[in-house]
Amino acid sequence: MDAAPPAASPAPKKRPRPGERRLQILQVLAGMLEQPGADRITTAALAARLGVSEAALYRHFASKAQMFEALIDFIEGSVFALVRQVVDAPQPLPPPGAAARIAGVILQFGEKNPGMARVMAGDALVYEDERLTARINQCFDRIESSLRQVLRAAAEAQGAATPTVQANVLASVWVSFIVGRLQRYARSGFKRLPTEQLEASLKLIG
Repeated sequence: MDAAPPAASPAPKKRPRPGERRLQILQVLAGMLEQPGADRITTAALAARLGVSEAALYRHFASKAQMFEALIDFIEGSVFALVRQVVDAPQPLPPPGAAARIAGVILQFGEKNPGMARVMAGDALVYEDERLTARINQCFDRIESSLRQVLRAAAEAQGAATPTVQANVLASVWVSFIVGRLQRYARSGFKRLPTEQLEASLKLIG
């Protein structure tokens, strides 16, 4: 009887390129943020989930704050690409209008990305570096500015006596609505969807 051929040695495990590992770290961090009721995420827990040492994390990010900053970069890039599509559309849009559409696309983004919604709501940043909260606040300041732009155009088209004042007030209301929906989503363990009865809500505010 012929002897069995020797078993083939396992192929060496391919090491991810630096950019791939960086992306993997962010994907796992975002996934951990999607766990309802998750407490503060430590680098030890993140490293354990990745199956690497904490030192390996710091070869790609100088700090955990830098990891969150990268997530915020992703949020800003995604959200403002969506907002820009609305702002660049011919104005004014039919009811409920451009402001409602901006609110809708932001809330839909949050619903599809629960971990990012926790960052946008600020809940994931409570125990983190204060500059991260400031960065998210700046993000919503930019959103409010975009809302003022489309609301002012709509007010002028309607012949409002004080279009700028009207736009400023309504933009503040819209931002409060967006933030409130994202916070409720995060604090309900992602059970209360930010798009819940969205169309009816947008019409009422608009």
